[in-house]
Amino acid sequence: MTKEFTRRKFIATATLATGFALAVQPISAKTITTDAKGLIVGAVKIPVADGELPAYRAQPATGSNFPIVLVIQEIFGVHEHIQDVCRRFAKLGYVAIAPELFIRQGDVSKLSSIDQIRPIVAKVPDAQVMSDLDATVNWAVRSAKGNAERLGITGFCWGGRMTWLYAAHRPQVKAGVAWYGRLIGDATPVTPKHPIDIAASLKVPVLGLYGGKDTGIPLETVQQMQARLKTGQSQSEIIVYPDAPHAFFADYRPSYREREAIEGWQRLQAWFKRQGV
Repeated sequence: MTKEFTRRKFIATATLATGFALAVQPISAKTITTDAKGLIVGAVKIPVADGELPAYRAQPATGSNFPIVLVIQEIFGVHEHIQDVCRRFAKLGYVAIAPELFIRQGDVSKLSSIDQIRPIVAKVPDAQVMSDLDATVNWAVRSAKGNAERLGITGFCWGGRMTWLYAAHRPQVKAGVAWYGRLIGDATPVTPKHPIDIAASLKVPVLGLYGGKDTGIPLETVQQMQARLKTGQSQSEIIVYPDAPHAFFADYRPSYREREAIEGWQRLQAWFKRQGV
């Protein structure tokens, strides 16, 4: 059996995660739950070259021509937290879609530790992600009454890095908000460029939201990115919350910081509104 056939077979039978990823148990008592009242929500399939990609969609139950927000997962996949974020956007009038971007490499929601998840995520090529996100935008326009002229993107951790990269890949994006995504790294066949490499040529305004106490993303790299962005024309900005750790928006985890998370979410809304998303 060829590797390609195995991948196709896997993607053909893949389904969206339900509940929270195993690796993030136990779930915090501060976890936010957004109801689906007035919304259309649930699993959908995005047509891609090698099959169909599972995704979670949330949008208002009435209306049309909705602005589109791509919601890009953390390392834990499109589990309940990411789905809830989609519902939060839908309550604001967006069609929000989170495609399962690791699914060809494996289902991370069923793995019990982050050490099992990392090797799977490390195999996901940036080019594959860019293509899958393009397909997701096409689906949103065709099947969810989305308006590609008002396209935004936001992502967390792994998805934060992808937010910067997709904004560079698709200049038609109106705005991005990257939550604590890695900015600097080694060039490999899977990850040929990192946000620092596209900062000067970036056209799309991206707001970066980072934590000063993030042990995985040194402040020095954030400062390098800020300096590089200033040499370009994108009008991108990075805000650093001095006392916040990594994943300060993740309300289901111990890293959650309510004050910074609420303030960051308000900044996101204002940023999208200012840029016409």
